[in-house]
This record gives sequence, C-alpha cells and structure tokens, in this order.
Amino acid sequence: MRQYIRDRTAGGTYFLTFNLLNRQQTLLTDNIDKVRQAYRLTQQHQPFSLQAMVILPEHIHWLIQLPINDDNYAARVSLFKAAFSRQMAKTEILSQSRMAKRERGIWQRRFWEHRIRDEHDFKQHMDYIHYNPVKHGYTVAAKDWPFSTFHHWVSQKVYSQHWGSIEKN
Repeated sequence: MRQYIRDRTAGGTYFLTFNLLNRQQTLLTDNIDKVRQAYRLTQQHQPFSLQAMVILPEHIHWLIQLPINDDNYAARVSLFKAAFSRQMAKTEILSQSRMAKRERGIWQRRFWEHRIRDEHDFKQHMDYIHYNPVKHGYTVAAKDWPFSTFHHWVSQKVYSQHWGSIEKN
C-alpha cells in the first residue's frame, strides 16, 4: 500500500476537514458546548491562528495558520478530536480494530489537509467554509448558520450580510 505523504510547512496556512465516523449523526451541533470546550483546550495546548471555521452536524472545516516554527497541524486535529471524545458518554459500538487501538468510535481516523498556496486559494477556501451550511442544505443563507466564523468576517467587511444566500422557490 502506498503511504500518503502530508505537506508539512512550518508557519503554513491549512484547510483541514475532519468527520464523524457515522456521517448520519448530529453530535457536533447537538453538543456545541463540548465542541467549543475542545476547541479552547486545543488552542490552549497547541496554539494556532484561526482564519475561518464552520461546524456542521457531522464534520468540521478549519482554516488555520500555524506558528512560524511549527508544522504540526495533525497534533491539533488529534487533540481536538480527543478532547471532544473524552466529554462524550461511551455509547458507541466499537470494532475489534478500534478496541485494539484503544480508540473511540466517534471520529473517522483520517482527516483532509490542504496547504494554502496563495491569496486566491485562501479566498476559495474561506468561501467554501462559509458556504458549506448552504451547500449541505442546513440553511438558505450563510448568515443564518450560527456555527461559523461568517459573522466575524461580515463585521470585518470581508463579506456582505447577504453573501452566500440562495433564494427559495
């Protein structure tokens, strides 16, 4: 099997996506306070600069910049997942593989990472993150989704209040 080689650029800006194992669950939005607590703990122990974020019922997108001499975004994803999982009651059914590795059955093992290459790439990923709740049908306007950094960027005049809206038929 071919091993995936991740990009590791110290001080880089990364788009990260991590998903629940069961993509039909709504654990993240149902437990938003636990998500926020896990985020705070992650920031405390593995600091980074958050550029954009959206929390959907079953997955999360982050756009982060790492500290100048740090290339370990995987540690942040791992810490976040662990911090969230520790707060959850152990009700999931575990596979033999997960039991052997002492893993919970909450998150997919892997995550998606993409290093941002330039300003155009940055803007595309910012837009993708903020439009994601509309794309998935959770809302008809980015401004209506409460679990995102969209409102922050509206206040900074990066987006208009009506950006990312679709009309209902």
